[in-house]
Amino acid sequence: MSKYDIGGSQGRYQSGSNDTVLENKLEITEASDMDEAELVLLEKLYEAVLFENLPQSEITVDEIKTWHRRWLGNVYEWAGEERSVNMSKGTFQFAAAAQISQLLNKFEQDFLKQYTPCTGFSLEQLIEAVAIVHIEFILIHPFRDGNGRLSRLLADVMAVQAGYQPLDYSCWDQNKPEYFAAIGQGMSMDYEAMKGWVNRAISEPD
Repeated sequence: MSKYDIGGSQGRYQSGSNDTVLENKLEITEASDMDEAELVLLEKLYEAVLFENLPQSEITVDEIKTWHRRWLGNVYEWAGEERSVNMSKGTFQFAAAAQISQLLNKFEQDFLKQYTPCTGFSLEQLIEAVAIVHIEFILIHPFRDGNGRLSRLLADVMAVQAGYQPLDYSCWDQNKPEYFAAIGQGMSMDYEAMKGWVNRAISEPD
């Protein structure tokens, strides 16, 4: 049973993986090996984006796609591309694939332009910005895989722009049902619960 129910061309699994690993350039067949490979590559992306060349201006959708491509481009053919299949997690349906381009345009205009860069934000402003941007990105779920991890990088970039340290997500991971419930409330533009989780994850300024 995979973590997502997916069909279509982007739903292919690596031969020999027993449908546990997505088709990949490295021909990895063990989920644990793929997890390790993706983690190593994600650490390199963090180093490049967060510490070596922190974005100082408004974050764009194209920039987020570039992050995804830099992270997974050596692993998956579709890295950096909008997903072409519908996805769900349990009973929760993410945005329909046919709507992603339109939703990303709206995401950039209505949220990224309003809430980034976070330079000079107060703590209250930062919490609101991260909560709203995080929920809206997760609801779109624009990529075939890696959306959650990329959404955390986006939140960390916003926090560091505001002079704070990257977020501590341990409380989210330890309370997943409540965290997912907060995401669900965002479908009706109710961001209050997510603000609470962001507040708990925010670290003190450097």
